[in-house]
Amino acid sequence: MATCPECDAEIEVDEFDIDKGDQLSCPDCGSNLEVTGLSPVELDVAPEEEEEEDDEEDEDLEEGDLKETEEEEEDEADDEDEGWEE
Repeated sequence: MATCPECDAEIEVDEFDIDKGDQLSCPDCGSNLEVTGLSPVELDVAPEEEEEEDDEEDEDLEEGDLKETEEEEEDEADDEDEGWEE
């Protein structure tokens, strides 16, 4: 058993099925938790910085993909226009 650091709920955790650094969710309050100790099992609130950085990287990629797609469409349109002029 472990205790949620957010709501103090008792969480049943099998210490043989988890490793330090694993993440889980509190069934009572829904907080994302990270295993910080194994014997006894200790939980702490999981850091959210990694998720935010990943989201920012995904947004940057999506914006870059959109720009490339727009440029490709413009190039294709230019190619088609040149074909009509001949």
